Amino acid sequence: MKHAIGCNSGTDALIIGLRALGVECGDEVITTSFTFFATAEAISNIGAVPVFVDIHPESFNIDVGQVAKRITSRTKAVVPVHLFGDAANMDELMALSEKTGIKILEDSAQAMGSSHRSRKVGSIGHLGAFSFFPSKNLGAFGDGGLMTTNDDQVARACRMLRVHGSEKRYFNEMFGYCSRLDEIQAAFLRVKLKRIEESNDGRRAVAQRYNALFADCSEIVTPLDSPNSKHVFHQYTLRVPAEKRDALAASLQESGIGTMIYYPVPLHRLPVYQSAEHQPLPHTEKAAREVISLPIWPTLAAENQQEIASALKSCLAKL
Repeated sequence: MKHAIGCNSGTDALIIGLRALGVECGDEVITTSFTFFATAEAISNIGAVPVFVDIHPESFNIDVGQVAKRITSRTKAVVPVHLFGDAANMDELMALSEKTGIKILEDSAQAMGSSHRSRKVGSIGHLGAFSFFPSKNLGAFGDGGLMTTNDDQVARACRMLRVHGSEKRYFNEMFGYCSRLDEIQAAFLRVKLKRIEESNDGRRAVAQRYNALFADCSEIVTPLDSPNSKHVFHQYTLRVPAEKRDALAASLQESGIGTMIYYPVPLHRLPVYQSAEHQPLPHTEKAAREVISLPIWPTLAAENQQEIASALKSCLAKL
């Protein structure tokens, strides 16, 4: 990318990125309801209106067909999320952008190193937003974020906004933020960046072993391995029967195996958005009831995975 601009967090990357793309108070921004709160929070924090659309049930990513149906005269941008490390359908989104003039901001917080048809996420849309939170595939020692773009004017706006809206010290041209990437975090990341591909390859290998271990269980749906996407498995997320999911998580916890639910409440169901009118999002609602994420890291041993898989299948059979 022509410009890669550090900032304080992935959340700030979204906020600053939206403003740099010209999103203003009252504009509509289409995004997914099945993601971490920061995606929609960034939209709301600049006074814009998040418009939630449904996901593809196979990938958990935004349904571009639904995006096209929700575009209005107020729509300024679309924020696809490359959820769990799997790239959204950027070909269709960019084709839609070219037709309508709507800007595309890629929420790549969970997908450093992922790609769509050989192009890295964060380099396809008009701006990419990354997070370096310690748990991410490329994590700092603390918080950190990054904005990527090939547009000189967008990059200039990002650089100004992250330093109180100024290009020249003490000559502030807009209201901005204090959102620089800390030097210590940058140094830490520069060391880890050299190993990101190796680390992501390790995650893919772990995911493939999990898939093989669960292949004989009809109650488990493993993550889709799309030929158009290079999944980096920030999370390894299964679908299990909704009526068994919570009891399964509790049973695994008792066995010493930690799991997480990403995400138990779709964003449009959160208190801060309940007063707004929303279209039905059946695939999003269903996913929130069924998903469960298992332990994953690049060097997770095969014998540990076997233990996890055996415990999960045993617990599931008893429910």
